[in-house]
Amino acid sequence: MKFANHHINLNLEIENSLLDELYQYGLSHYPNEYGGLLIGRYSSDRKTALVEQTILPKRYKATRYFFERGSDGLQERLDEYYKREPKLFYLGEWHTHPGGPIEPSERDKSTMKELVKHKDVYINNPIMLILAITKTDYKLGFYVQCQNRLHFYQQKNP
Repeated sequence: MKFANHHINLNLEIENSLLDELYQYGLSHYPNEYGGLLIGRYSSDRKTALVEQTILPKRYKATRYFFERGSDGLQERLDEYYKREPKLFYLGEWHTHPGGPIEPSERDKSTMKELVKHKDVYINNPIMLILAITKTDYKLGFYVQCQNRLHFYQQKNP
């Protein structure tokens, strides 16, 4: 699937199979929230994020309306992806909103702002994917933290 935000001239691409995989991970923790990292690379002009993988946390806290991932073992996994060709990088975060909206909560918004300022995170424009899931389906919302706020990606026509 392809997404774009024409206001800030950024694009995003992700395979349907990866979205289905993320949905299955979320469904296995339903009705609680669940999530992980988005891994991928950028196009040569740095205008398109190519989301290719996920890393799931070893430890996390979750309720129906809350998800906080731990960081145990994540750096080692990120290092493995970076050593590959092509190199894959941390692009952002994903999590579910069971029975909920695709819009980010206030906590989601503040988390993304904090992420940009974190001393161990080297990304200026992290991506956030919210999967609003039910037991039978999902909707998704992609966002990017840019210019000190979250911007929504619109799905491109196929």
